Amino acid sequence: MTAPRLEIDLSKIEHNTRVLVEILGQRGISVCGVTKAMLGAPLFANTLLGAGVKGLADSRVENIQSMRHAGIDAHMSLIRSPMISQVEQVITASNMSLNTEIDVIAALSEAASSAHTVHSILLMVELGDLREGIMPNDLEDVMRKTLSLPNIKLEGIGTNLACRSGVVPDAKNMGELSQLANTLEATFGGTLSTVSGGNSANLNWALGDEGKGRINNLRLGEAILLGCEPLYRQPIDALFTDAFILVAEIIEAKQKPITPRGSIAQTAFGDAKALHESGTIPQLLLVIGQMDTDTAGLTPPDGMDILGASSDHLIVSAGKHVLSAGSEVEFQLNYSALMRAMISPFVTKKFSHGRLAHWRSAKRAALMGAH
Repeated sequence: MTAPRLEIDLSKIEHNTRVLVEILGQRGISVCGVTKAMLGAPLFANTLLGAGVKGLADSRVENIQSMRHAGIDAHMSLIRSPMISQVEQVITASNMSLNTEIDVIAALSEAASSAHTVHSILLMVELGDLREGIMPNDLEDVMRKTLSLPNIKLEGIGTNLACRSGVVPDAKNMGELSQLANTLEATFGGTLSTVSGGNSANLNWALGDEGKGRINNLRLGEAILLGCEPLYRQPIDALFTDAFILVAEIIEAKQKPITPRGSIAQTAFGDAKALHESGTIPQLLLVIGQMDTDTAGLTPPDGMDILGASSDHLIVSAGKHVLSAGSEVEFQLNYSALMRAMISPFVTKKFSHGRLAHWRSAKRAALMGAH
């Protein structure tokens, strides 16, 4: 079988999605499934929809266009603020976009008017992470201007935390978002149908005991894909953490010294790691490298250690494993490694519906009925 390859178990992804949709639904929070790490793959998108997500979301309009061309008829949101140079594609492919700049919203309005359609908007608010977002003091002014634009429908407000600065979603900043929603409704009348609290980093807060205020939507990607929350990378009970396996083939297996010899300068990717140990180890050379994935985000089988990587090679200590050229090694991935493996044209993607492992009913019940 072709290697390197990314083996993708859609059954485990479906399971993860259903569990999260159900437990968040009990708290009045809908789930928008984020497809960006999977490049909008139709099989993945349909799996999310079949598992009950409210809609799909992606940061690249090209991925949304690919899903549309594959015949996927679902509510789709562009979750990175649109470029003015792409507003025509945005209003054609997506139902809604997340925005922070009134000039961009005005361009979307003009494009939507020309296309005789209506485009929905979610205004993103800056609540501390310092990536995208309207400063809270400016929100009323931006909303007033947005409401004046033709062919634009204001759906609500949202925020994004943890992605740039690691700011933790908590009762304080989620409470601030809820209060902003209440204030805007009191000022302008009407009801904001969507108050989107953020991404997978919100799960520790969302699954906690305190009330959720006005937050009624989350945009989830990593938790669905990898079964963990992104703040501390802890597994979420009742979710699979191994829906993705990266498989690489060994092209060399030799006993080699632990420490290199000769004068040491920089490697192809920066400073070399200092090694001053004696002896030899069983070293494996695998066909996967920095061009294919984030090698720092790979976890090898027990007993093996990743020693280094170059553009095209991964160097691994075999430990007590006895392997030879032609054998394959399986790795688990973090989010960074997964995204880069999906992007690489040299990594084959293999989708399948594997068999689900047996889960103890008590473990599932503890998560589903805990709060």
